[in-house]
Amino acid sequence: MHMLLVIVGGLALLGVFTLFGWLWGASAAGMSLAAKAFMPAWLAVTLANMWVGVTHAGYSVREELPILLIVFAVPAVLAFGLAWWLAQR
Repeated sequence: MHMLLVIVGGLALLGVFTLFGWLWGASAAGMSLAAKAFMPAWLAVTLANMWVGVTHAGYSVREELPILLIVFAVPAVLAFGLAWWLAQR
């Protein structure tokens, strides 16, 4: 359940990044840049989530690494697709 909540949080964060890209850039190019900027920020959040899982929840890095990959990949793939789609417009 926690994994699903983190993924949903990532999608909400992608929406916030895209909204700010639209507000600041007022174009598809600004939104595309915001979607690209989301990816390193999301990587930092997922790495922090992994760190909490390892240091406070007692999981090993080996147990947390597949979770990190899934949690990062779902919003990042959508962000990449959104950035590509917006760049085509």
